[in-house]
Parts: sequence; C-alpha cells; structure tokens
Amino acid sequence: MAQAQTVDINLGEVLRQVAREKEIDYERWVVALEDAMASAAKKQHRIKEPVRAHWNEETGKFDAWIVKQVVEEVEDPAAEWTLEEAREHKSDAEVGEEILIPISTEGLGRIAAQSAKQVLYQRVREAEREKVYNEFIDRVGEVVNGTVKRFERGDIIVDLGRTEAIVPRPEQARHERYTQGERIRGVIVEVHKQPKGPQIVMSRTDPRLLVKLFEMEVPEIYDGTVVIKAAVRAPGERAKVAVYSRERDVDPVGACVGMKGSRVQAIIRELRGEKIDIIEYSEDLVTFAQSALAPAKITRVSVHHSGDRPHLDVIVEDEQLSLAIGKRGQNVRLAAELIGCRIDIKSETDVKDEVADALARMLQGAFTQEAPSGSMTDELDLTSVPGVGSKTAADLRGAGFTTLQTLVEATPEDLQKVDGVGPKTAQSILNWAQEKAAKIESGAGDLGVSMPAVEGAATMNDRDFFAALSKALGESEQKAREAEELVQEAEADAAAPSGENGGTPEDAADERNDPA
Repeated sequence: MAQAQTVDINLGEVLRQVAREKEIDYERWVVALEDAMASAAKKQHRIKEPVRAHWNEETGKFDAWIVKQVVEEVEDPAAEWTLEEAREHKSDAEVGEEILIPISTEGLGRIAAQSAKQVLYQRVREAEREKVYNEFIDRVGEVVNGTVKRFERGDIIVDLGRTEAIVPRPEQARHERYTQGERIRGVIVEVHKQPKGPQIVMSRTDPRLLVKLFEMEVPEIYDGTVVIKAAVRAPGERAKVAVYSRERDVDPVGACVGMKGSRVQAIIRELRGEKIDIIEYSEDLVTFAQSALAPAKITRVSVHHSGDRPHLDVIVEDEQLSLAIGKRGQNVRLAAELIGCRIDIKSETDVKDEVADALARMLQGAFTQEAPSGSMTDELDLTSVPGVGSKTAADLRGAGFTTLQTLVEATPEDLQKVDGVGPKTAQSILNWAQEKAAKIESGAGDLGVSMPAVEGAATMNDRDFFAALSKALGESEQKAREAEELVQEAEADAAAPSGENGGTPEDAADERNDPA
C-alpha cells in the first residue's frame, strides 16, 4: 500500500492569498479566524465563560484562554471574579485586571469545527459588507451601470460586477419593463449595512438621475457654465428642469437642447420617452412661474406672501386653461414643485364671473342697508312712538291698532277713543305712522336706481364699472383690478387692426376674397 504523504500547509500564506482574492485586509482575516477558533474551543469544552484565542504566526498554532475580569462586586459570575477568587489563581491580582486560564485547542471535534466555520463565514461576510459600504457610501447620487440579474418580489436585483444592487418597486418607473441580462442605469440613493439583501439601493425615478444625465450629455453643465437650479419629475411622463447660465453669451436652454435636439433626445431615450421641459431660471418669481407653466401661455400672475411659501394666482385665457393644468393636473403640480410655490389657476371668464358676483352681492347689501326695513303689515312696537308709554301702547294694541296699516287708515277721532290718547297724542301718532309708511313705500327708489339696474351693472364690461368696483369691494380689490386690466386688454384687442397690412377685419376679408 502507498504510504500517506504529509502536506505541510502554511496557514499564514493561505490567509494572505484569500485576503487578496476577497480584497479584505489580512489582519481582519486573522481576527476572524481567532474568533472562530475561540468559538470552537468554547463549544468543544462546553464552557459558558468568555473564551479568547490567539494565532501564533511563527508556530502556526492557536492558543486559547478563559477570560475572567477582576471586579469588586460580581454582576456576571461567568465573566467576573472577586479579588479573593482571582488571587487563588494569581497571587498579585488586582481589581480591573484580566485573568487568563489556558485551555487546550487540540483535537477539536466535528461540532466545534462546524461552529468555527459558521463564525468564520459570518466574520468574512461582515468584512465584505463593510468594504462595500465604505466603497459606495461616498457615491450616493452617482449614476452607475449594471445588468439585470434576477427579480425578487417585484424588485430588480442588479449586478454591478463585484457586488449587487437593488431597484425596489417604488423606485421603478411604471412604464419601464426589463428582462434578465438587460443593461440598466440608475442613481445610487442609499447605501446601508443591514445584514440581509443588497446594500446598494438604486433608483430610476429620483430627480438626481435626470440631473446626472444632463451632466453627462451637456458639457456646459459638466464644466459649470450652465447650472441646474431645480429638477422635478413625474417618472415616465414629464419632467421640468430649471437652468441658468453663468456667462451672458451662453444660452442655457439651447445648450441643454443641443443641435437639433440631439442632447435632450439622448436623455429622453434613456428615460424611455419621458418628456422634458427645459426652463430658463429667473430670480423674478412671476417670470419664473410663467416659464414653468409652459407650454401654456399665461395672461397674468399675482403673488401673495402668506405662510411658509408664496401663493400664486395665475390667470390664463379660456382655451389655455386645460393646457396649463395638464393631464391629471400634472403640469401645474410639477411647476409648483419646481418653483416651490402654491399655484391656483383660473380662466379669464372665471375671474370676470367672480368679480361680477362679488359686485352684485356688495350692491345688494348696500341696498338692503339703505332701504328701511319692515312692511305695512308688520306688528309695531308702539312704545317707540313719541308720547306713547307702555300702558297707552297696550291700550292701542287692545283696540286693534297693531300694524302700521291700521294706524295709517285711522282718524284722530278713532285714536281718541282709546284711554289716555288726547288730540295732540292722536295727531303725533298719525304723523309718525304716515312718515314711516312713506319711507317703506319709497324703498330703493330713494336711492335713484332699481334692482334690475343693479343686476345689469354686475355684467357691465367697461372701464367705469371696474373703477367703481375697486372702491366698492373691500376684500376683492385685487380681483377688481385684475378684471379691469382684462377689460382694457379686450378693448385694445378690439380696437387693434387685424388685417395683415394694418386694415380692419372687413378690409382683410375683402383682400382674401379679391382674386386680384
């Protein structure tokens, strides 16, 4: 029989080779191996106390000890000794010192070896994850390329070469579909040390992906000539980017679009057809808002500073309203996020209607306030009549004089039949009743205008109407001014010639119909 050959294995060389392959520090491998050997020795000897192991690189052997801490008062009997107990093993022991009791590491059994293997694997795994964390933690916000490796419960696992990344379902664009082995590009949004799953989280929906793609495609952005001030996205549908130039001669929008749209088209292809609005940034909030709401044309923007962020009232022409709001409110929502303001959009017709309704309510209230209240048949409080006390008033009510109508129709003789009413009192009561009846009958006529005229005034469309309106409305002065400006523009448009050569609309029509 052939004799068995003994192979002398240098453990130090093996550890160095594995450290190079795994790209983990050699010292970390030694510490991991020592922890594994300590666990194996503890398992072999069934020890509950803490065990420490040390590898002697020169001899290639492991030493192991039970570790006891010397304390004044024992809280953990497995790991601590009192000073008296410690001096039984070491005569000069002091409080705070560690007592090491050697144990054998020879002949470790299968169970101990399995425990050592598990500990070693765990330490190596921790070292690998820490290495990945240290490598990528400073790359958050960068764009990386990878390959789709597999799918797990809707999440995409991406192979980055030396490690894996994950694209969670919330970070995926709804319209994008990938297959195994397909190239994928995303921005790193998080790097963690959690023990399970990939440590690197990528996103296809984060606005930082859009910014980085512009940096890659537009040299002016990469070198800092053009700056991206803000970027917002509705992933897969529309995005808005605000840019400005640090040099007067460089057009920021043109630089981002490129020759015949080549630069922005490359980004659109990468984002699978997502539409991108490139907007020139402006310090003026009104100008910026008008640009942000493109492609809609804005008639007027009013700024109100209330609360944490400004509030914009935007007025557009009726046919531009749906374009300004966008599909499911997408355009106005993205514009509000881009400029950091709350935006309310109204059409010119809505503003005019609001102003007209407000004027009608104010004028109606004015008439109600000026006109005398009550009617001829309402029950009277006769104590308000000069010279009539409570007893006389009660006697008058008992005689049937309870309304203004009955007093106007009465004669002085009728009133004198009531106890306590003499000729002077009777005449005073009649004068008071007739004067009050005259005011009620005159009503709004005393103001020189009727209610139908008021309703007509609410729909007037001239400059005088809105000039009066700005004074009549207290809380709606801004709306009155806006409506007045709309009317002025409408009058200017109506007065302006519409023909190509400066003629009237009729002249333009004649020119089109003239064969010559």
